[in-house]
Amino acid sequence: MSAVQMALSIFAIMLVLMAVRVPIAVCMFVAGGVGYVAQAGWPPLASFLNTQAYARFASYDLSVIPLFILMGHFATQGGISKALFQFVSGVMGRFKGGLAMGAVFACAAFGAICGSSVATAATITNVAYDEMRKHGYSGRLTTGTLAAGGTLGILIPPSVPLVIYAILTEQNIAKLFAAAMVPGLIAMLGYMLAIAIYVRLVPGHAPEKDAVGHTDLLGAMRGIGPIAAIFIVVFGGIYGGLFTPTEGAAVGAFATFVAALLKREMNWDKFKTCFYATAESSAMIFLIFLGADLMNSALALTQVPNQLAQVVGGWGLAPVAVVAAIMLFYVVLGAVMDELSMILLTIPIFFPMIMGLDFGMSREHTAIWFGIMVLMTVGFGMLAPPVGLNVYVVNGLIKGRGEAVPIAESYRGVMPFLISDTLRTLLLLFFPGISLYVLRFF
Repeated sequence: MSAVQMALSIFAIMLVLMAVRVPIAVCMFVAGGVGYVAQAGWPPLASFLNTQAYARFASYDLSVIPLFILMGHFATQGGISKALFQFVSGVMGRFKGGLAMGAVFACAAFGAICGSSVATAATITNVAYDEMRKHGYSGRLTTGTLAAGGTLGILIPPSVPLVIYAILTEQNIAKLFAAAMVPGLIAMLGYMLAIAIYVRLVPGHAPEKDAVGHTDLLGAMRGIGPIAAIFIVVFGGIYGGLFTPTEGAAVGAFATFVAALLKREMNWDKFKTCFYATAESSAMIFLIFLGADLMNSALALTQVPNQLAQVVGGWGLAPVAVVAAIMLFYVVLGAVMDELSMILLTIPIFFPMIMGLDFGMSREHTAIWFGIMVLMTVGFGMLAPPVGLNVYVVNGLIKGRGEAVPIAESYRGVMPFLISDTLRTLLLLFFPGISLYVLRFF
């Protein structure tokens, strides 16, 4: 069997297992294990597993992941999201489509202390869905807005996928977080603009206005104080050099816990729920790490990744065209795979290829810009059919409320946001300086 046939066989095994609904970590582990044994035999695989698991999980940098996840769960269980939505809906509710814009803004603000797309979508859905429906928003626009807004949970730092990218490529997490700020804000404003255009071009999906009284607005303004304080402490400390991103995540988790206690929303059962949910999410991510490590090692034995880099380099394509092709591949891959699995599986293959191209930037800036491009495209995959994990999450949550919106309607609802995603991705692709603007202050 040739090297290319072996690589294709490894991918085929993974896809077949995914088709029968085997967990993605197990799919990659089994496919990688079969490929490794077929090329090197069982003893080398046993030796690899004997050392790799400990080497991977003992990494200090990985501790930032469960800490940011715990921070998000404390915010969710602590009732912080409710005060946040009340405030932004009061500010934006005076305009047509304003409540939907407020939901997007709430997702962005909550994402700044969460780091998870699904968690952001689920949390804001729980506090915003009923309010939007009560004010006359269609099921299509409501579910589409909440699913799209949830992607801001990973586009605006802290971002778990961006942390994983930093670990895989050995880049500075703080600089990646800083570089994601401007694209994340552009994403938020793009979504709000998409809503404003949609409700005017397609009438009947939103009321004329949803004004909220000044008393409610002032009360909600006091409620968002903890969010602003946590963001300033965590990211001010990281960028100010007071502590590392891992230490910042620990400080943020503790500060969010204290904020939840002060709001009197946290009890023993919720406290346990936060840790159980964090343990489950972290275990899932770390198992995907292990599966991806084994599969990438099996692919490395075939030498196909190196051959692919040489072939692409020999084509003489413009570097931007290569990145565009990789982004299109991510869009397709996002139809069958979640964002963490995509990053863990593909970055070891694509990153060396990108670093071998000349973009007219330093190697560090090239690595950071490519990370932001990957993050933008991963967000696209959270919405695009036929999977669109955020769409399924939002749709599933509202079914639990006794109200059903057809999944086809929800997919129609995310279309304006996918257009916004496409335009934003093209903007960042052709103008890398936008992503790198903040880095000039480091």
